Amino acid sequence: MTSPAPQSERRVRQAALERGRHQGGETNENFGRGFAALGQLALDGVQVSARASDLATGRVLFSVDDHVSMPTADIGKVLLLIEVAAQLGDPDRADDGLGELVILDRGAGDAAGSAGIWQHLQAPSLPVADLAALVGASNDNLASNVLLRVVGLEAVRRRAESLGLSKTALLDVVRDLRGPDDAPQLSVGSAQELCWLFTAMARGEVVSPTVSQRVLGWLSLNADLSMVASAFGLVPLAHRDADHGLLLVNLTGTEPGVRSEVGVLRGPRAGVTYVVSLSFADTTLAARLEVLDGMRQVGLDLLEYVH
Repeated sequence: MTSPAPQSERRVRQAALERGRHQGGETNENFGRGFAALGQLALDGVQVSARASDLATGRVLFSVDDHVSMPTADIGKVLLLIEVAAQLGDPDRADDGLGELVILDRGAGDAAGSAGIWQHLQAPSLPVADLAALVGASNDNLASNVLLRVVGLEAVRRRAESLGLSKTALLDVVRDLRGPDDAPQLSVGSAQELCWLFTAMARGEVVSPTVSQRVLGWLSLNADLSMVASAFGLVPLAHRDADHGLLLVNLTGTEPGVRSEVGVLRGPRAGVTYVVSLSFADTTLAARLEVLDGMRQVGLDLLEYVH
């Protein structure tokens, strides 16, 4: 864990955090616990960006430097899924052969380790819709690269631009090692834009209601509830149906020194869209656990708001 910052540095960081706290809206008193946890992380040298808004009204519940574009690891794959869903529903692309049941082969150039289960399966080919489901369920890197090879990174970039996203982008394919000629990050994003994007999807406003619903369906399979969503008490492998009145659709991003989560949480009292992105020196287990605990504290506040 990083040593405490000098007093003057603490004051500078606290002042910056206070500015971020009020960026874009009024801070809700219900979120004091999460805000205090993120504030402590910032004092310890963690770069923090976060935002939460009421799903029905759009009212900003809290924000911390939500305008900053941060490394978001796998979060950018949502843009890939949006483009895949849009191409599946585009009648003008019917001749391109992209359909839910079209079989795609994996190749040696698509290989990427870490996240995902396709790399551990014997099947050399899978349908487009199954690959998208693997991305939604486990951030499957191999499935992501195969889909990206077919739909094209440039198409994903154009889609992001058409949605008005200027600080959120999928920059590259997934790579085990990044060289000097590769993009330094898989993806970047601002909490403000990601919060808007997931709110718009929840309202059926991203491309079309069909596209929005298709992407949300894939993301509803996500099994990673280790960050903000660890506070919700849901079953990681089975939470597509309401559980104690809670419904969650989320996406996480993980790489060394980055933990990021964006999601939509609905409960009996309210619904929220939230984003928490943290960049930190992942040099000790204690530092990582402190980051995860801070994200969980935000989750506890979100749970209290909706339930």
